[in-house]
Amino acid sequence: MPTEIIEILGYEFTNRGLLTAALTHRSSCVEVNYERLEFLGDRVLGLVIADLLLETFPKENEGDLSQRYHALVRKESLANIAHNIGLPPLIRMGHPEHECGGRENEAIIADVLEALLGAVYLDGGLAPAKKIITQYFMPAMSTNSFPPQDAKTTLQEWLQSKGLGLPNYTLIEQKGPDHQPTFIVAVTAGQLGTAEGIGKSKRAAEQEAAANMLADLTNG
Repeated sequence: MPTEIIEILGYEFTNRGLLTAALTHRSSCVEVNYERLEFLGDRVLGLVIADLLLETFPKENEGDLSQRYHALVRKESLANIAHNIGLPPLIRMGHPEHECGGRENEAIIADVLEALLGAVYLDGGLAPAKKIITQYFMPAMSTNSFPPQDAKTTLQEWLQSKGLGLPNYTLIEQKGPDHQPTFIVAVTAGQLGTAEGIGKSKRAAEQEAAANMLADLTNG
């Protein structure tokens, strides 16, 4: 078992089997993989992030806290952290999955990070899991003095304030390999026109499309 991950997490496992499982993709064709631990780690991460947000931003309302929360726990954010700490090369997966670029798949990388948090929780309890989450998520949490802007929500509120209908999002195209797709989405708002966005997920493409439409509407 690679010692690098122990150094990365700053945590020594009592049960090394949990660590092995957390780093194992189902394509390895072994009996235990990370999926059950990811299910648990997702909940551990959510609890700790919510607790840290309440501590860090005691005067913010539920809506602002929710925006911060979703920005921190979305797959893209988790994958970025996993890349920054050097996690992808340590994931165990079958040769076909590896050849298809599995270690660059944001969903897989994010799931493995959550699985590791689940493994730490099972092995040592909430305290060491919270320490790891605080170490790697607090910098992003503390960077923004204001809640992150949700372009889709902002666009919807802007349209409603003008007495206009809701925006409509349409997937125009999905291209690229399955493990690293690119999405092109268009947003339409009645007679106000259409704007497009590109992203590595439909959500990201929708956000960019909404931001582009907002720019057109507010700068026009």
